[in-house]
Amino acid sequence: MRIPCPYCGPRDSSEFAYLGDAAPRRPVDGDVEAMATYVYLRDNPAGLMDELWYHAQGCRSWLVVSRDTRDHAVSGARLAAAPGASA
Repeated sequence: MRIPCPYCGPRDSSEFAYLGDAAPRRPVDGDVEAMATYVYLRDNPAGLMDELWYHAQGCRSWLVVSRDTRDHAVSGARLAAAPGASA
């Protein structure tokens, strides 16, 4: 699988570390039930989703990668800190 890094260009996925779904937001500190749900209860959808990937062997940037989970086709990537990014 090739991931299009905005800085380094298309790179092999072995250069990246996968974090997971980019949509969930960390709950407020002290809410134990919400934190347990955030950590343990994740959806596993089939289809297009935004995921967080870290370019560990390259520019060391966090990316939001749009990937189809059915066939691993990557449709794009953007910096996680960019305006409009999910994370």
